[in-house]
Amino acid sequence: MRRTPRLSEHRTVNRLSLAAIVAGFVVLGGVSSGGVFILQRNLEWTHWVDHTYQVQNAVAHFRIATEQLETARRGYLLSADPSFEAAYRATEAELVRSIGRIQHLTGDNGDQQARVRRAFALERELIASDDRSVAARAGGGVEPQRAFAGDTGVETMRAIRALCDEMAADEHAKLAQRSAGRTNTVRSLIALMVLGGVVLVMVALGSIWVIFGFTRDLTASRDELRQLNEGLEKAVRARTAELRLANEEIQRFAYIVSHDLRSPLVNVMGFTSELEAAAKPLGALLERAEAEAPQIVTGDARTAINLDLPESLAFIRGSTQKMDRLINAILRLSREGRRVMTPEPVELGKLFDGIAQSLAHRAHEVGATIEVAPRLPGLVSDRLALEQIFSNLLENALKYLKPGRPGRIQVRAEARGGRVVVEIADNGRGVDPKDHERIFDLFRRSGAQDQPGEGIGLAHVRALGYRLGATVTVESTLDEGATFRVSLPAVLSPEAAAA
Repeated sequence: MRRTPRLSEHRTVNRLSLAAIVAGFVVLGGVSSGGVFILQRNLEWTHWVDHTYQVQNAVAHFRIATEQLETARRGYLLSADPSFEAAYRATEAELVRSIGRIQHLTGDNGDQQARVRRAFALERELIASDDRSVAARAGGGVEPQRAFAGDTGVETMRAIRALCDEMAADEHAKLAQRSAGRTNTVRSLIALMVLGGVVLVMVALGSIWVIFGFTRDLTASRDELRQLNEGLEKAVRARTAELRLANEEIQRFAYIVSHDLRSPLVNVMGFTSELEAAAKPLGALLERAEAEAPQIVTGDARTAINLDLPESLAFIRGSTQKMDRLINAILRLSREGRRVMTPEPVELGKLFDGIAQSLAHRAHEVGATIEVAPRLPGLVSDRLALEQIFSNLLENALKYLKPGRPGRIQVRAEARGGRVVVEIADNGRGVDPKDHERIFDLFRRSGAQDQPGEGIGLAHVRALGYRLGATVTVESTLDEGATFRVSLPAVLSPEAAAA
């Protein structure tokens, strides 16, 4: 049999689950924070890689512009074609803008700035040399051979090309470094995500393992509990059947006993009446004897006939009457126990109004008022049993008022879930706390015995309440009134009524 999880294990599982959730959030937070940081670094490296590409493009553009300038100049020197001159002038302006862009882009690189200054000087030198050759060719008609003979632009071009190679090599090295940095950030991000995923998977697997094991134990415990419940239900049904049979047997026994007791009681009451009838002639005979022969009448005889015999007959009469009332009460309880409950819709407001009207004369006699709260809930139950329960409680409230205090009895009720709770509160003499349960026992009463009764009413109320699936309790303090509370099912099922 699998072990049932204890309360400490429930707490351990709860703590482990909470720790797993917290760990998961911590890992997610760490991965998110690390990912944001690495992405920022990646964006920085990407920015510098892009910046390097821009510098390389600017250097390449500068070199191409220089080559185009030299090509246009040579074409013009060879052919004196004005279109070459126009191309030369346009390229010259572009060359100035190109070197300026390089200077702007390499503002963060001191080595490149030094090269830019050298390139700027070579550019000015090249443009000056080229302008002289172009001007000489345009103005004097110098032969191409003579124009090329004094040309110094070739050396300058070579120096510019070498300088461009240095600048390109420098940017290529930076590009490799920055590309490596960007690649490393990507790898770091991937590693962080993989690590976070592994940790999350481990946390998830651990949580699943703990929860699965606990759920398996709970499932086994539930199956075991279901089997126990099934066995318990069978035992309860069997026990209920036994109790029902025992209850029916007790009711039959009570009926038979009370019925059998009634026969000799009737005989006792009959012979008591005959003795009372015979006592009168005997008294008359005693008076005649005293008048005619007083010497034969003793004091004991006179006492026995005039005092002892009437007193004994009165005691027998009172005892038989009390016994008759008790037998009638037992018979009434027995009949109620055998009566089949019939559930039907009952409006508590109308029910209490009817009971209050039937008790109006008695309430007026004792100077009490019965107040029924408005809008009482309805329920489905046995109407006759409800009338007997609440009539008994209201009659008790009227019977045990506090002398000298105007009686006030309040009736209220409310629905609570699947039940209806009815309260009958009074401001009477109250019940001693030690007697709160005793007053529901058969033939038990509490407080001063100055009111008629046999101590059956509240026992009858609780017995009927049990049959309706109700609980009857009391809250009270001496001289401060009492509140009787009846909690009933809102709907009495036919099965429960039959049981």
